Amino acid sequence: MKAVSIKQPGEAEQMEIQERDKPIPKVGELLVEVRTAALNRTDIVTRSNPNLSEPYPILGVEIAGVVVENRGNGEKYKTGTRVAGLVNQGGYAEYAILPANRAILLPESMSFEQGAAIPEVFLTAYQTLYWLGELKTAETVLIHAGASGVGTAAIQMAKHLTQARVIVTAGSAEKLAVCQTLGADKTINYKEENFAEEVLDYTDQAGVDVILDFIGASYWENNLKSIKKDGRWVLIGTLGGATVKEVDLSALLAKRVTLKGTLLTPRSDEYKAKLTQEFVKVVLPYFKRETIHPIIDTTFQLEEVVQAHQYMEDNKNIGKIILKVRA
Repeated sequence: MKAVSIKQPGEAEQMEIQERDKPIPKVGELLVEVRTAALNRTDIVTRSNPNLSEPYPILGVEIAGVVVENRGNGEKYKTGTRVAGLVNQGGYAEYAILPANRAILLPESMSFEQGAAIPEVFLTAYQTLYWLGELKTAETVLIHAGASGVGTAAIQMAKHLTQARVIVTAGSAEKLAVCQTLGADKTINYKEENFAEEVLDYTDQAGVDVILDFIGASYWENNLKSIKKDGRWVLIGTLGGATVKEVDLSALLAKRVTLKGTLLTPRSDEYKAKLTQEFVKVVLPYFKRETIHPIIDTTFQLEEVVQAHQYMEDNKNIGKIILKVRA
């Protein structure tokens, strides 16, 4: 089968399409004929990891496609069933292994492109908003990188699941306009405005209950100013650096801030399965009613995977970047 791996760890140009053996599912797994895969920043981290050794992995952690072999329990995912889900690498390929307890049944109205745009970003957003951020009805949440895949998912769920007041940051008027159409109540251009000042002004100096932070070090001080007492701050990325030179711990103490860091990809299979099952129960009905929907920026062919990664690294996308593996 065709699959995308690397010649050696490094830049996007190190990726190439290789011929690999079709994977063989074990008990509890599905073999999926992949129609589409989606890009994630974890793919860039994997591709660039200097500690990788040969044989290098097939990239990709989320897919949509059709079940061609079922070694899971029962007939829920019989041959021909349309599914999406998180895989343990191997998504940029014509076939991939998907644990049956992490499969998401795709509504008939949903395309494979839309299906691939769901698992990583919506599960990450659900985990950070509700399992870690403990967002409650009518609370206020600050979502950084609002036009990213996780950002667009988080905006929609915060509005529809908990009627939250949503504040977002992004770097262009176009991105902010998209956030607003998805339900953002307050949009802030971080390139032109001080987001802490804007947040405090909008909340009558109270601050926000929850922060979803993709940025890290460069936003540390303004996040601390933006969060209210007993607020929950969830760190899910370090696009703005990983090292804060000086940290005033007394400010965290004074506000009784809960600070949590998380990554979804390294979590256990059991954790991902439990998260997926709760997500399917709570959120999938909104997709069926088309109240919530995945946001897709661009679709590339599998042969264009290098350009697709470069596009993501240039931060050009609003929503998800999709790889079309087969027609």
